[in-house]
Amino acid sequence: MPNNGRKPTKSARPKKSATAKKSVRTRKNMPAAEREKVILESAIRFFAEHGFEGQQRELAKRIGITHSAIYRHFPSKEALVERVYEHVYLGSWQKHWGDLIQDRSQPLEARLIQFYSEYIDHIFRFDWVRIFIFAGLKSFDISERYLVMVMKTVGTPALMEAREEFGFASPDAPIGWREQELFWGLHGRIFYMAIRKFIYRMPIPPDEERAVVVSDAVRQFIMGTRRVLSELQDA
Repeated sequence: MPNNGRKPTKSARPKKSATAKKSVRTRKNMPAAEREKVILESAIRFFAEHGFEGQQRELAKRIGITHSAIYRHFPSKEALVERVYEHVYLGSWQKHWGDLIQDRSQPLEARLIQFYSEYIDHIFRFDWVRIFIFAGLKSFDISERYLVMVMKTVGTPALMEAREEFGFASPDAPIGWREQELFWGLHGRIFYMAIRKFIYRMPIPPDEERAVVVSDAVRQFIMGTRRVLSELQDA
Protein backbone atom coordinates (compact mmCIF):
# COMPACT_ATOMS: atom_id res chain seq x y z
CA MET A 1 0.00 0.00 0.00
CA PRO A 2 1.56 3.40 -0.88
CA ASN A 3 2.80 5.54 1.96
CA ASN A 4 2.77 8.85 0.10
CA GLY A 5 6.54 9.16 0.32
CA ARG A 6 6.66 8.96 4.14
CA LYS A 7 9.29 6.77 5.77
CA PRO A 8 7.94 3.67 7.46
CA THR A 9 7.72 4.08 11.18
CA LYS A 10 9.64 1.74 13.49
CA SER A 11 7.70 -0.19 16.09
CA ALA A 12 8.42 1.49 19.38
CA ARG A 13 9.45 -0.52 22.41
CA PRO A 14 7.06 -0.29 25.35
CA LYS A 15 8.26 2.36 27.72
CA LYS A 16 7.85 2.60 31.44
CA SER A 17 5.12 4.99 32.32
CA ALA A 18 6.02 8.32 33.86
CA THR A 19 4.11 7.21 36.95
CA ALA A 20 6.24 4.06 37.33
CA LYS A 21 9.48 6.05 36.90
CA LYS A 22 8.31 8.62 39.39
CA SER A 23 7.38 5.86 41.85
CA VAL A 24 10.87 4.34 41.74
CA ARG A 25 12.55 7.74 42.10
CA THR A 26 10.26 8.64 44.98
CA ARG A 27 11.05 5.45 46.85
CA LYS A 28 14.76 6.02 46.45
CA ASN A 29 14.50 9.55 47.78
CA MET A 30 11.76 9.21 50.39
CA PRO A 31 12.45 9.90 54.09
CA ALA A 32 13.91 6.99 56.07
CA ALA A 33 10.81 6.44 58.23
CA GLU A 34 8.54 6.34 55.19
CA ARG A 35 10.87 3.98 53.32
CA GLU A 36 10.96 1.67 56.35
CA LYS A 37 7.15 1.58 56.35
CA VAL A 38 7.08 0.74 52.64
CA ILE A 39 9.61 -2.06 53.15
CA LEU A 40 7.61 -3.51 56.04
CA GLU A 41 4.27 -3.41 54.22
CA SER A 42 5.82 -4.90 51.09
CA ALA A 43 7.54 -7.63 53.14
CA ILE A 44 4.23 -8.62 54.71
CA ARG A 45 2.66 -9.13 51.31
CA PHE A 46 5.82 -10.80 49.94
CA PHE A 47 6.06 -13.32 52.81
CA ALA A 48 2.32 -14.02 52.61
CA GLU A 49 2.64 -14.88 48.92
CA HIS A 50 6.00 -16.68 48.84
CA GLY A 51 6.73 -17.74 52.41
CA PHE A 52 10.07 -17.17 54.08
CA GLU A 53 12.01 -18.86 51.30
CA GLY A 54 11.62 -15.70 49.23
CA GLN A 55 14.87 -13.82 48.70
CA GLN A 56 15.22 -10.27 49.96
CA ARG A 57 16.75 -9.28 46.62
CA GLU A 58 13.40 -10.12 45.05
CA LEU A 59 11.66 -8.08 47.72
CA ALA A 60 13.94 -5.11 46.99
CA LYS A 61 13.26 -5.45 43.28
CA ARG A 62 9.53 -5.47 43.91
CA ILE A 63 9.75 -2.31 46.01
CA GLY A 64 12.06 -0.54 43.58
CA ILE A 65 15.02 -0.04 45.93
CA THR A 66 18.44 -1.61 46.31
CA HIS A 67 19.05 -4.73 48.35
CA SER A 68 21.36 -2.80 50.65
CA ALA A 69 18.58 -0.30 51.39
CA ILE A 70 16.62 -3.03 53.16
CA TYR A 71 19.60 -3.84 55.36
CA ARG A 72 19.94 -0.21 56.39
CA HIS A 73 16.53 -0.53 58.05
CA PHE A 74 16.50 -4.23 58.93
CA PRO A 75 20.00 -5.62 59.54
CA SER A 76 18.91 -9.24 59.04
CA LYS A 77 16.01 -11.29 57.75
CA GLU A 78 15.24 -12.24 61.34
CA ALA A 79 14.92 -8.56 62.28
CA LEU A 80 12.49 -8.02 59.41
CA VAL A 81 10.45 -11.08 60.42
CA GLU A 82 10.31 -9.79 64.00
CA ARG A 83 8.86 -6.49 62.82
CA VAL A 84 6.32 -8.40 60.73
CA TYR A 85 5.30 -10.29 63.88
CA GLU A 86 4.91 -7.08 65.86
CA HIS A 87 2.93 -5.37 63.12
CA VAL A 88 0.67 -8.20 61.96
CA TYR A 89 0.12 -10.21 65.14
CA LEU A 90 0.72 -8.01 68.16
CA GLY A 91 -0.75 -5.07 66.24
CA SER A 92 -4.04 -6.90 65.65
CA TRP A 93 -4.37 -8.18 69.22
CA GLN A 94 -6.85 -6.06 71.16
CA LYS A 95 -5.86 -5.14 74.72
CA HIS A 96 -9.40 -5.42 76.09
CA TRP A 97 -9.76 -9.09 75.14
CA GLY A 98 -8.07 -10.32 78.31
CA ASP A 99 -10.40 -8.23 80.48
CA LEU A 100 -13.42 -9.36 78.46
CA ILE A 101 -12.79 -13.04 79.24
CA GLN A 102 -12.73 -12.31 82.98
CA ASP A 103 -15.72 -9.95 83.05
CA ARG A 104 -18.23 -11.78 85.23
CA SER A 105 -21.03 -9.33 84.51
CA GLN A 106 -22.08 -11.74 81.76
CA PRO A 107 -21.95 -15.56 81.40
CA LEU A 108 -18.75 -17.12 80.05
CA GLU A 109 -20.59 -18.28 76.94
CA ALA A 110 -21.51 -14.69 76.06
CA ARG A 111 -17.96 -13.50 76.70
CA LEU A 112 -16.45 -16.13 74.43
CA ILE A 113 -18.96 -15.45 71.67
CA GLN A 114 -18.10 -11.75 71.81
CA PHE A 115 -14.36 -12.48 71.83
CA TYR A 116 -14.41 -14.83 68.84
CA SER A 117 -16.80 -12.60 66.90
CA GLU A 118 -14.27 -9.77 67.25
CA TYR A 119 -11.30 -12.09 66.79
CA ILE A 120 -12.29 -13.32 63.34
CA ASP A 121 -12.73 -9.73 62.19
CA HIS A 122 -9.05 -9.14 62.99
CA ILE A 123 -7.41 -12.36 61.79
CA PHE A 124 -9.42 -13.40 58.73
CA ARG A 125 -6.86 -11.79 56.41
CA PHE A 126 -4.69 -13.20 53.65
CA ASP A 127 -1.42 -11.96 55.17
CA TRP A 128 -2.27 -12.95 58.79
CA VAL A 129 -3.17 -16.54 58.01
CA ARG A 130 -0.55 -17.38 55.39
CA ILE A 131 2.40 -15.86 57.27
CA PHE A 132 1.29 -17.74 60.39
CA ILE A 133 1.36 -21.06 58.51
CA PHE A 134 4.62 -20.33 56.66
CA ALA A 135 6.28 -19.35 59.95
CA GLY A 136 5.39 -22.68 61.52
CA LEU A 137 6.76 -24.61 58.53
CA LYS A 138 9.98 -22.58 58.49
CA SER A 139 10.46 -22.94 62.27
CA PHE A 140 10.34 -19.21 62.94
CA ASP A 141 8.86 -18.88 66.42
CA ILE A 142 6.09 -16.46 65.37
CA SER A 143 3.40 -19.13 65.57
CA GLU A 144 4.67 -20.60 68.84
CA ARG A 145 4.91 -17.24 70.60
CA TYR A 146 1.50 -16.20 69.39
CA LEU A 147 -0.18 -19.39 70.58
CA VAL A 148 1.49 -19.09 73.98
CA MET A 149 -0.02 -15.59 74.21
CA VAL A 150 -3.45 -16.91 73.20
CA MET A 151 -3.41 -19.59 75.89
CA LYS A 152 -2.11 -17.20 78.55
CA THR A 153 -4.51 -14.35 77.73
CA VAL A 154 -7.64 -16.24 76.69
CA GLY A 155 -7.36 -20.01 77.15
CA THR A 156 -6.25 -20.34 80.75
CA PRO A 157 -8.50 -17.50 82.02
CA ALA A 158 -11.48 -18.98 80.14
CA LEU A 159 -10.89 -22.39 81.69
CA MET A 160 -10.52 -20.87 85.16
CA GLU A 161 -13.75 -18.92 84.61
CA ALA A 162 -15.46 -22.16 83.57
CA ARG A 163 -14.38 -23.77 86.83
CA GLU A 164 -15.84 -20.86 88.76
CA GLU A 165 -19.10 -20.80 86.78
CA PHE A 166 -19.64 -24.57 87.01
CA GLY A 167 -18.71 -24.86 90.69
CA PHE A 168 -15.55 -26.92 90.30
CA ALA A 169 -14.41 -27.96 93.78
CA SER A 170 -10.71 -27.21 93.18
CA PRO A 171 -10.65 -23.91 91.25
CA ASP A 172 -6.95 -23.27 91.92
CA ALA A 173 -5.69 -26.67 90.74
CA PRO A 174 -3.33 -26.55 87.72
CA ILE A 175 -5.03 -26.64 84.33
CA GLY A 176 -4.59 -30.16 82.96
CA TRP A 177 -4.25 -31.44 79.42
CA ARG A 178 -7.91 -32.43 79.12
CA GLU A 179 -8.99 -28.87 79.84
CA GLN A 180 -6.35 -27.33 77.60
CA GLU A 181 -7.43 -29.53 74.69
CA LEU A 182 -11.02 -28.40 75.16
CA PHE A 183 -9.89 -24.82 74.61
CA TRP A 184 -7.65 -25.68 71.64
CA GLY A 185 -10.58 -27.53 70.12
CA LEU A 186 -12.65 -24.34 70.27
CA HIS A 187 -9.85 -22.08 69.07
CA GLY A 188 -8.82 -24.47 66.31
CA ARG A 189 -12.39 -24.79 65.08
CA ILE A 190 -12.64 -21.03 64.62
CA PHE A 191 -9.20 -20.73 63.02
CA TYR A 192 -9.81 -23.64 60.66
CA MET A 193 -12.32 -21.53 58.77
CA ALA A 194 -9.47 -19.13 57.96
CA ILE A 195 -7.25 -22.06 56.96
CA ARG A 196 -9.90 -23.32 54.56
CA LYS A 197 -10.27 -19.88 53.00
CA PHE A 198 -6.68 -18.71 52.65
CA ILE A 199 -4.72 -21.99 52.45
CA TYR A 200 -7.06 -24.52 50.84
CA ARG A 201 -9.11 -21.92 48.95
CA MET A 202 -12.33 -23.60 49.96
CA PRO A 203 -15.63 -21.85 50.68
CA ILE A 204 -16.49 -20.90 54.25
CA PRO A 205 -19.72 -19.61 55.78
CA PRO A 206 -20.64 -16.11 54.55
CA ASP A 207 -20.25 -13.17 56.92
CA GLU A 208 -23.91 -13.19 57.92
CA GLU A 209 -23.66 -16.85 59.00
CA ARG A 210 -20.42 -16.66 60.97
CA ALA A 211 -22.08 -15.38 64.13
CA VAL A 212 -24.11 -18.59 64.24
CA VAL A 213 -21.01 -20.71 63.59
CA VAL A 214 -19.15 -18.97 66.42
CA SER A 215 -22.11 -19.39 68.74
CA ASP A 216 -22.35 -23.12 67.90
CA ALA A 217 -18.63 -23.62 68.56
CA VAL A 218 -18.73 -21.81 71.90
CA ARG A 219 -21.81 -23.68 73.08
CA GLN A 220 -20.16 -26.98 72.23
CA PHE A 221 -17.09 -25.89 74.23
CA ILE A 222 -19.26 -24.92 77.22
CA MET A 223 -21.12 -28.24 77.23
CA GLY A 224 -17.93 -30.25 76.83
CA THR A 225 -16.09 -28.34 79.54
CA ARG A 226 -18.96 -28.73 81.97
CA ARG A 227 -18.94 -32.49 81.43
CA VAL A 228 -15.17 -32.87 81.69
CA LEU A 229 -15.03 -30.80 84.89
CA SER A 230 -17.76 -32.98 86.35
CA GLU A 231 -15.77 -36.10 85.50
CA LEU A 232 -12.57 -34.63 86.96
CA GLN A 233 -14.39 -33.71 90.14
CA ASP A 234 -15.81 -37.21 90.53
CA ALA A 235 -12.48 -38.91 89.85
